[in-house]
Amino acid sequence: MSKNEFADVVIIGGGLNGLAQALAFAVHGVSCHVIDRADQAAMLAPHFDGRVSAISSSSMKLLEAIGLGPALEGKGCPIEQIWVSDGLKPGSLDFVPDEGDGYLGQMFENQLIRRALYEAAQARPEIHLHMPAEIASSKADDAGVRVELKNGDILTGSLLVVAEGRKSVSRDAAGIRLTEWDYAHEAMVTAIFHEKPHNQVAYEIFYPTGPFAILPMRDDEAGKHRSAIVWSVPRAEAPVYKKLSARGMAHEIEKAMGGLLGEIQMNAPVMGYPLNFQHANRITDTRMVLVGDAAHGMHPIAGQGLNLGLRDVAALAQVVVEGMRLGLDPGDAQILDRYTRWRSLDVQTVMMATDTLNKLFGIPGKTASAARRVGLAAVQRMKPIKNFFMAEARGESGNLPKLLQGLPV
Repeated sequence: MSKNEFADVVIIGGGLNGLAQALAFAVHGVSCHVIDRADQAAMLAPHFDGRVSAISSSSMKLLEAIGLGPALEGKGCPIEQIWVSDGLKPGSLDFVPDEGDGYLGQMFENQLIRRALYEAAQARPEIHLHMPAEIASSKADDAGVRVELKNGDILTGSLLVVAEGRKSVSRDAAGIRLTEWDYAHEAMVTAIFHEKPHNQVAYEIFYPTGPFAILPMRDDEAGKHRSAIVWSVPRAEAPVYKKLSARGMAHEIEKAMGGLLGEIQMNAPVMGYPLNFQHANRITDTRMVLVGDAAHGMHPIAGQGLNLGLRDVAALAQVVVEGMRLGLDPGDAQILDRYTRWRSLDVQTVMMATDTLNKLFGIPGKTASAARRVGLAAVQRMKPIKNFFMAEARGESGNLPKLLQGLPV
């Protein structure tokens, strides 16, 4: 490839959202550069690290629409029920779709999604991958986008998509500020084998110290039952858990599960991730747009982080493709203004609802617990409200972009 290369869009960040964005553009004929400092060979090494994602039914339609259907077919574990409890006390709430309504979503190992995205991107002539690559400088102004790599290559385009994640250098360099706060908790992420089948049920147990999620996974090749664990613990306690032996950690997890799935064993190492809330005060700049965690980082309590990012992907693809058909270039201010108006309300609603839920269930004391359980029991009896929450879980509420409906733009 030449030293000076033009594409319609330059994407900084080749993670799940960045590659999904490139494919969403590519299937509509929009060319992209994708830059990432990570070595993909190392990222795609065949080992399971315990990280999984809940893919809503609308997000699954997007992944299928950008060509990942065959690669992901049969590799996810359907979520047929979500069971919510306040510390395993009476008054639980369960979400079960009506017959014929389909799954609430599917659980996938992050590694499987990443591999499917990367291999699909490699096969598209519209996508030029620069991985691993370090950025020497970047600029987005009225004249266009220019990114110089440390190897001397100069990549130019009409729109800069920032998908670098929470610690985005490009976002910060553009002077885009964040609204943020620290939860003083850490998410302990791992996976387990368990004695009893999970029956495709996702469990969310709220303790005063933090939520504890059990997420169903497919059985392994030997037929052993598996689930992923996302356990929010006070940050001061996280080092204690990390130092436990596999047997000791299994014991703590089994105790927190209250024997729901019988005896357990560890299936993956334990990794910790600090939990905080961050929301970009704006999601566009001159010829620049933020998607995914660069725009919004939320608590994993509802498992909507990746789904929210994929909604960004679908909306941005639609406004750019439709704008280009009208003769606008991808970085036109009208296109970016439409993206801002489309995404702002949805993002703020989901993030604040998640934050409120986390704070509500974190209030200690018997009185607060009793009130929560009364509320859960009340919702359990109200089918319209339950249907609303299930539509949110599926990602099927609001003004959906076409890709989230499984349709081309």
